[in-house]
Amino acid sequence: MELAVVWFCVIALLWLGYLFLEGFDFGVGMLLPVLAEDNTERRVMVNTIGPVWDGNEVWLIVAIGATFAAFPGWYASLLSATYLPVLLILLGLIGRGVAFEYRGKVDSVRWRRTWDRVIFTGSLVPALGVGLLISTTVFGLPLDADGNRVGSVFASVRLETVLGAVALVGFALVHGAVFLSLKTDGDIRHRARDLALRFGPLALAPLGALLVLAQLEAGAGWSWLAVGVAAAAGAVAFDRLGRGREGQAFAALGVVIAAAVVALFGALYPNVLPSTLDPAWSLTVADTASSPYTLQVISWVALFGTPAVLVYQAWTYWVFRKRVSTAHIPPVHVP
Repeated sequence: MELAVVWFCVIALLWLGYLFLEGFDFGVGMLLPVLAEDNTERRVMVNTIGPVWDGNEVWLIVAIGATFAAFPGWYASLLSATYLPVLLILLGLIGRGVAFEYRGKVDSVRWRRTWDRVIFTGSLVPALGVGLLISTTVFGLPLDADGNRVGSVFASVRLETVLGAVALVGFALVHGAVFLSLKTDGDIRHRARDLALRFGPLALAPLGALLVLAQLEAGAGWSWLAVGVAAAAGAVAFDRLGRGREGQAFAALGVVIAAAVVALFGALYPNVLPSTLDPAWSLTVADTASSPYTLQVISWVALFGTPAVLVYQAWTYWVFRKRVSTAHIPPVHVP
């Protein structure tokens, strides 16, 4: 297998890691004003992702960085054509990170509510933006023969890409609710589980529609199999959650997003950014890849660097693996 194809698969894997880890992260942030009934419960929810949210964002940085290193043509055309959504993603992530650090710095209800709104917005906007970005990659842009976008900055906003944005938000909400049922105890745990069971199938429906649409447009026989795996895993997730097996439900949702990434990138290959004006102008793996020497160098770097990152992140999750409840929150808190 050529290194360019290997790196196409690696980038898909990096997006999978980001969507799985940051998915529940975004979901918890968006559910903050929905599930928590008081500040103590909001602190419990924030504490479930407090030790890991910044590590989860590393996957986005690496995915974009790997695209730049392995496929500079893909990187240049996609990010220059979608700079507005990318800017909104970055602003949302910055505001969200600041909010996590600042919400407990002043003992004021108004202060905390303000930062809680920032957490909610900083979770919703990046989820929408990332969903739009990935679906734009899959469904393409109006590119000319030189790989430049034709039209306004809103050329990436179409029915398919909006569906992708909504699909990621829906998945994140379900993923976040299941994560909270896994990581908390008491009333929050039960409310999160009930919410996921009641609204989960509806929230995942846009993701199912996105996968079917992608397959109808450019899918192959084997990529349809991935769609079936995603649907079956979703059914297993809700069955396991209904039986109180939150860990198994969380793992099943991981299979859902893994199968979704396989289906989407499978439909995309061998393109990396289709042209909606003329298929002959689509950017492909071969056209946009770096030189063989560059791919060899970054392959060696990834071979030695990736295990260290994975071990560190796995250690972080292991250390903070226990459930959190309101009993762990001091009754009086003055930062």
